[in-house]
Amino acid sequence: MKAIGIFDSGIGGLTVFSQVEKLLPSENLIYLGDTARVPYGTKSKETIERFAQEDTQFLLQKNVKFMIAACNTVSALALPFLKKEMNIPIMGVIEPAVQKAIFLSQNSRIGVIGTRATIESKAYDMAFAQLDPSVQVFSQACPLLVPLVEEGWLNEPEAFSITQKYFEPLIEKKIDTLILGCTHYPLLSAIIQKAIGEKVTLIDSAKATAEVCLKTLDERNLLNKNQQGQHQFFVTDDTEGFRKKGEKFLKRPMSHVERADLEQP
Repeated sequence: MKAIGIFDSGIGGLTVFSQVEKLLPSENLIYLGDTARVPYGTKSKETIERFAQEDTQFLLQKNVKFMIAACNTVSALALPFLKKEMNIPIMGVIEPAVQKAIFLSQNSRIGVIGTRATIESKAYDMAFAQLDPSVQVFSQACPLLVPLVEEGWLNEPEAFSITQKYFEPLIEKKIDTLILGCTHYPLLSAIIQKAIGEKVTLIDSAKATAEVCLKTLDERNLLNKNQQGQHQFFVTDDTEGFRKKGEKFLKRPMSHVERADLEQP
């Protein structure tokens, strides 16, 4: 049976993988983490497009039927390019998060945190403008958070201090909802919630993305049924390090993690 392909610059996309696994237990899932080139958020648009094309080409070789760009940077800067290049459906993580934030916000003052590339792309601003122009959006780039997650510094005092510093402008804007605009960030959710305040609702796009994935596959009659899904994990560097971190996050043993060579035809 064909699989769903999920890719990210590193380990953060496992937040999306986990939600898709819960919602679609019969689906075969293939995860690709481009750990050799993480983070994407500091790269140019042209480089991000090239990396994303190489990621998708690798997954297409694995006979996938649907693809999720579980990376906000790719979703912001490369998704239109990828949609033109591919003959299977592909979705990103931005629009599901925006829709959920609009639904939950009480004062229409919504914050977005992300990599520098995601924030500078204005992709969230454009999505809000299209879905609800009345929303006030306040964005903050947080470039140090992805390296913290990749290093496994999820509860260190330094992580809280850095997060707190980033959030000072957002707190002044009196937001009531905050989009975690990078799939790495939910792994820091406890620190983020403490730094932004308990009254602010955090939006993790992973669950909303999984729900849209289910809906799309159902509409296209592509759902697998009556089987237990099989999972494969590929990374471009340090398979053992990824497996150890991934098991801590997923809270279960991971199947064998394989090395992916994106330069292979």
